[in-house]
Amino acid sequence: MLWESLYTMQGRLDEYIENQHKLYKGEKVQEKILALLVELGELANETRCFKFWSTKGPSDKAVILEEFVDGVHFLLSIGLDLDLRFVSQSHNKGDFEQTESFLKVYEAVERFRLQQDAPSYNQMFSAYLNLGLSLGITEDELRQAYENKNRINFERQDQGY
Repeated sequence: MLWESLYTMQGRLDEYIENQHKLYKGEKVQEKILALLVELGELANETRCFKFWSTKGPSDKAVILEEFVDGVHFLLSIGLDLDLRFVSQSHNKGDFEQTESFLKVYEAVERFRLQQDAPSYNQMFSAYLNLGLSLGITEDELRQAYENKNRINFERQDQGY
C-alpha cells in the first residue's frame, strides 16, 4: 500500500485539529498512544474474539472496519508527530488468531511507548496490520474506510465533537 497519501490526509486533519485547539505538533503523543490503546480495546469488543463465555457473534464487518481505521488514524498521527513513517517492506505477515493478534499489538504499542524510534514504530504498525489481516480486512477496504472516516473526522471538528 502507498502510505504517503494517508500520511498526507492525516497531516491535514492533524493540522486542522491543532489549529482548532491551539496545539503544537507533537504535543500530545502520550495522549495519542493512550487513544490508540482505547481504540484497540473498542475494536476487540466489536470482534468479541476474547469473549469465550458468550455465544453472541462479532459485530458487522463495517463496524469492525470503522473501529480498525480509528486505530490507523492514531498510528499515522503518532508517526507524523515524531517524524516516523511506516516502511511497508518491514511488514511480516503473521498467521495469528485474533486474540493473539490483539495481544501482540498491545505489546508492540507498549514497546513503542517506552522506546519511540523507527524500529519500534514499524513493529507497532506491522502488528496492527497483522491484526487487520486476522480480521479479514483487505488493503482496499482499509483505504476506503480510512478516507471515509477522515472526512467524518473533519466534520466532527466543525461540529465541536
